[in-house]
Amino acid sequence: MKEIEIKSVLQVFESFDELSDDVKMLMEASMKIRDKAYAPYSEFLVGAALLLENGEVVVGNNQENACYPSGLCAERTAIYYAGANFPDVPILRMALTAKSLKYQLVTPTPPCGACRQAIAEYELKQEKPIEIFFMGETGKVVKSSSLSNLLPLIFDNSYL
Repeated sequence: MKEIEIKSVLQVFESFDELSDDVKMLMEASMKIRDKAYAPYSEFLVGAALLLENGEVVVGNNQENACYPSGLCAERTAIYYAGANFPDVPILRMALTAKSLKYQLVTPTPPCGACRQAIAEYELKQEKPIEIFFMGETGKVVKSSSLSNLLPLIFDNSYL
């Protein structure tokens, strides 16, 4: 048996104010769209904003359904829209923010597993990393320079 160690490197900003102006703009877009999410069951709102290489900003929010698996997360809503409308334009950066209507969420909230897999697909397709910034409603902001920090053992087309 051989043991391996996997290391992820993330940057943590103590507050929104520490971000660069371009990242603040993207995070503000994710906050604005987050507050329009359709989440009557979980009361957990998530917004995503993507900056594409052509300067376009694509947004998405979570859309719930009484049949839970039929809903869609904010990250996939945005990334699939970008893929459908800008199929050959790389995604440079993604900003995510989450908010609970039940309590104040201050913990940075990363993408779920399904969203990580979807982001991985696009990162592999474009052959360049996607920066991912995520936060709760307020507080610290975490930056990952690539999805590979959040999903180090990815399932990709090499297994198919």
